[in-house]
Amino acid sequence: MGSTALVIGASRGLGLGLAEEYLRRGWTVIATVRGSGRTALHDLQERADGRLEIESLDMNEEAQLDALAARLAGRSLDLLFVNAGIALASETPVGEVTEADFTEIMRTNAFAPLRLVDRLIERVTADGTVAVMSSELGSITGTSGGYEIYRMSKAALNMGLKSLAARRADTKTYLCVSPGWVRTDMGGPQAVLDVSQSVPRIADLIADRAGSGGIAFVSYDGRALAW
Repeated sequence: MGSTALVIGASRGLGLGLAEEYLRRGWTVIATVRGSGRTALHDLQERADGRLEIESLDMNEEAQLDALAARLAGRSLDLLFVNAGIALASETPVGEVTEADFTEIMRTNAFAPLRLVDRLIERVTADGTVAVMSSELGSITGTSGGYEIYRMSKAALNMGLKSLAARRADTKTYLCVSPGWVRTDMGGPQAVLDVSQSVPRIADLIADRAGSGGIAFVSYDGRALAW
């Protein structure tokens, strides 16, 4: 029986790239999109030989998360990868950021992904992997300033997953993954990597660490990052 991945936030960019990469590697992929409109993921589904399932999910909406959890009851996942996230007021000093923007970025980048992991983690096999899309900008040790509320949200995501892994003390592998600076809607056109340069290496590092247990903060190129 083949491996199964659940990719949260796969309508475009890195999430779409992850879905495509795991299909290329022979996996069955369950991938989520927000809303009901057609996306590039639906185009990919037409070429996936029945191995791509699309679910609708806004992970900020608890009722939708509960519904997804119910639909996945009885399914086993070898990989749960939460990719969804946003960037707001990226270059605005924290003293000038609106409370609404701060609340939204922390909700979307930290609280919602961790709530999702906590709700769906029993679907992940004992030797499976739970990964969240973090950022090297979330390193407290390596911070160089700027992008303040984005950095804060990713540092909170890292801390949350580390705490969740410590609480569970199980045999799963937990990864906070930095994809590098990638040319996506979020990364912008000046970024140094294409999705096709980042995603296969992310899949490689997940494969290399599969079954190792514990938690790590790692770059797409395999480097361990300072928390």
